[in-house]
Parts: sequence; C-alpha cells; structure tokens
Amino acid sequence: MNGSPASVVEAAFRHYRSQDREAALPLYADDFTFTSPQDDHIDRTAFFERCFPTADHFTDYRILHIVAVDEELVLAHYEYAPVTGGRYRNIEAITVRDGRIREVRVFFGGTV
Repeated sequence: MNGSPASVVEAAFRHYRSQDREAALPLYADDFTFTSPQDDHIDRTAFFERCFPTADHFTDYRILHIVAVDEELVLAHYEYAPVTGGRYRNIEAITVRDGRIREVRVFFGGTV
C-alpha cells in the first residue's frame, strides 16, 4: 500500500461510509486488531463481519480531524448521529505500518 498513514486512514473511513468492502480489505493488515468499549481485540475477520457493515446505523457521520501523531499513529476524531437519535463524538487511535492498518483503538465520547 502506498500513501501516508493519514491518507490510509482517510481511505478506510471513505470505504466504510460507502460500504466498499473490497476496497477496504487491502488497507487492513492480516494481523489487524480492533478494540473498543464493546469489542476486545477482535481480529480482522470479526471486524469485517461485526463492525464494518454498520454504516447504515447512522443518519450523519463526519470526520472532524485526522492527525498524524508520528510515523505510525493517526488520531481520527469524528461525529455521528445514530438512526436512534442523538449526536456523539469518538476518537480512534489508529496504527498504520507499511501502508496498512494494524490496530484501531476506539475511545467513546459523550453526547454533543
């Protein structure tokens, strides 16, 4: 994969929103892990089964900031509105190595 870590993260979010699984898959390393308050170090297969197909759960979803902290760590700050109501903000700490996403750690925010 080519591109800066931030551009890899931007592409991953873009493919998530459009639900383009085939375009997203190559962005994630084989040893990828995903952790959130609801998921504890799930692997790539579980992520694409459980988490990836959820874009239709939101009426609005927008990236507020994508910041490269160093050569591997990218922070993504986003706001979303679930179909059930409300508006929330989360931050993800995303490790990108050799052009592929290795780890995502999600930190849930509160109501906006």
